[in-house]
Amino acid sequence: MTLEVQCPTCSAKVTWDNEHPFKPFCSERCKLIDLGDWADEKHAIPADPELPDDLGYDEGDFFKQPD
Repeated sequence: MTLEVQCPTCSAKVTWDNEHPFKPFCSERCKLIDLGDWADEKHAIPADPELPDDLGYDEGDFFKQPD
């Protein structure tokens, strides 16, 4: 049985096999649209605010360059 999924960008049906190199996307165009959405921060992976940040990423000056 062949697995079919929907393209996350345009909802077209995509067969999950070796003939579709951009799976789960239907095309390179849809793949690049999704990548652009991540770059524009339209998508995000939620963080658990209850977890402590031992590295200090949550501190406002963490990414500042030393003078």
